[in-house]
Amino acid sequence: MAWELLFTSDIGLMSLVVIVGVLVIGAVMGKMYASKMDEESRKLGK
Repeated sequence: MAWELLFTSDIGLMSLVVIVGVLVIGAVMGKMYASKMDEESRKLGK
């Protein structure tokens, strides 16, 4: 019932969009921070 409500109602779809958006933003920020840390370690290693 909860899955049906999540995928069929307006509020459920908006919640799903927010959940997916937060996960995407988290992944992008994690990748960005990891690349910045690698860049800093390369800079300090030289």
